[in-house]
Amino acid sequence: MSRIGKEPITIPDKVTVAMDGEIVRVEGPKGMLSRKIPREVGLSIDGASVSVVRLSKDRRVGAFQGLARTLVANMVNGVSNGYEKRLEIVGVGYRGEVEGNVLKLLIGYSSPVEYQIPEGINITIERQVNITVGGIDKELVGKVASEIRGLKKPEPYKGKGIRYAGEVVRRKVGKSAGA
Repeated sequence: MSRIGKEPITIPDKVTVAMDGEIVRVEGPKGMLSRKIPREVGLSIDGASVSVVRLSKDRRVGAFQGLARTLVANMVNGVSNGYEKRLEIVGVGYRGEVEGNVLKLLIGYSSPVEYQIPEGINITIERQVNITVGGIDKELVGKVASEIRGLKKPEPYKGKGIRYAGEVVRRKVGKSAGA
């Protein structure tokens, strides 16, 4: 029994939700998203709320109900508020800049690392070391932030690299000149 799946999703003003077969379309002030949801569940749209309905009593369908409810709720929140992740570049001489739809990072390699920014993602850089990844698709924002962090993960000895804002990097003690 899915507790999350039973909760209705409230639809804010200026957001519309429509179901076409297995495709859910959500439109709002920030844009439009569409996604295929499992065929074992359906949507019940009534005025200012949407509920995910099970089409069978199978236990597996309960999991799909919770999944579909979370996906639709993320879509509704994305087109109304948007999502963003913050990253920090740590290291002497490490910095980044955005040129068109390319993110250029100087992160300790002999040449700059270039990252192609996908469509639907907005990247801004403040003070050359604070990266903000924003967009309406929560999954895509998280994926892009993870890929950027993966270009130079924070290393445990000096802590240099790209990390999420607020991420704590566990530090190790380096070699000591023993007697």
